[in-house]
Amino acid sequence: EVQLQAFGGGLVQAGGSLRLSCAASGFTVDDYAIGWFRQAPGKDLEGVSCINGFDGSTYYKDSVKGRFTISSNNAENTVYLQMNSLRPEDTAVYYCAGNEICGVPVSTFGSWGQGTQVTVSS
Repeated sequence: EVQLQAFGGGLVQAGGSLRLSCAASGFTVDDYAIGWFRQAPGKDLEGVSCINGFDGSTYYKDSVKGRFTISSNNAENTVYLQMNSLRPEDTAVYYCAGNEICGVPVSTFGSWGQGTQVTVSS
């Protein structure tokens, strides 16, 4: 069974850091693209970052560039999202999901894991 499980969220002060993990089972992360998404209360789901398994290329939402880093550990079959310099506006439930390639509509991603709450206090 193909599954993705996101964890690592928590409560942090503005300027702090968190590392989210997306653990995969039923497939290997280097065969697919893994994306991180978030949904804040009352807002639409949005793409945050994505990594293509076939070449390691990465993509970031403009507002997180320079602060967030996505990486893949094939030995652990896990994709990480290192989040530094966190801001209150980063507060959301974060999800990971898989696809053939990055840069495609959010609706085409599948195998959504349960979300993990990130709360950044001011």
